[in-house]
Amino acid sequence: MSPVPLPPHRAEDLRNLGAKAADGIAAIVGSWRFIIIQSILLFGWIAVNSVAWMRGWDPYPFILLNLVLSFQAAFTAPIIMMSQNRQAEVDRQKADADYHVNIKAEEDICGLHEKMDLLREQDVARLIGLVEALIEDNRALRAELAKRD
Repeated sequence: MSPVPLPPHRAEDLRNLGAKAADGIAAIVGSWRFIIIQSILLFGWIAVNSVAWMRGWDPYPFILLNLVLSFQAAFTAPIIMMSQNRQAEVDRQKADADYHVNIKAEEDICGLHEKMDLLREQDVARLIGLVEALIEDNRALRAELAKRD
């Protein structure tokens, strides 16, 4: 049987700096707070650059905004995938640990079943012996009663 992997809280401690950064960025980018803040910034960017009386730095069709969002997507997508891959590995380790625990539990249960079967067989053999002794005693008593009559 292979060794059981570290528990999740210990596996978290062994992450390298890149894994910690990927997990942190994925947690930030995957939050409602980030979505709301980014939506406010996008709305502000478009509003400031759409107002006719103010000369914006990125007029319609917002090419600079498109570039910024493309950079953001280009960097965050692989980082999120790295975090997902690491989490998938942790999940595989947990599943492997669960599998080994289940195998051990099944072996223990089979051992208990064997012991129960052995005890049951011994009880049945003892009961059969007692029944046979009672039958023999019954025959002896009937024979004695038959002699008295």
